[in-house]
Amino acid sequence: MEQLVGGRQLQYEGVHCALTLEQCSPRVVLLKISGTDIGEFGEAPMATLSEWLENSLPIHFFIDARAVRGASIDVSGDWAKWLGRNRAKLHSVTMLTGSRFINLTAEFVRRFSELQGIMRICTEPGVFDGTLNDAVHRA
Repeated sequence: MEQLVGGRQLQYEGVHCALTLEQCSPRVVLLKISGTDIGEFGEAPMATLSEWLENSLPIHFFIDARAVRGASIDVSGDWAKWLGRNRAKLHSVTMLTGSRFINLTAEFVRRFSELQGIMRICTEPGVFDGTLNDAVHRA
């Protein structure tokens, strides 16, 4: 189920996964995922992000996956393709992983989408949260 909260926050709730998109400032977007992402929401989150990025300057994109238990290969591949297609609209990508499996998935996404120069993978929540807060305050 999709639910719009406020102006620039969108929540998706499914059986296996929950996903929130939030535009924290004009140049900072946060994607927060929990559960097991098996593709319940289809392309809807990516379509929303594409719409938000349509007329914007390149953004700092944060992905909080600390509460993700798993993601299907198809979902990881779809996100990697989306990131690669939208590379010019991404100033930076910072992803927080909560497990070794999700860390490996993030490495795959970074390589497949050719984001080695702009994508950072964090395993420490404090580092991720601090980087996000700094980006919001600078933007």
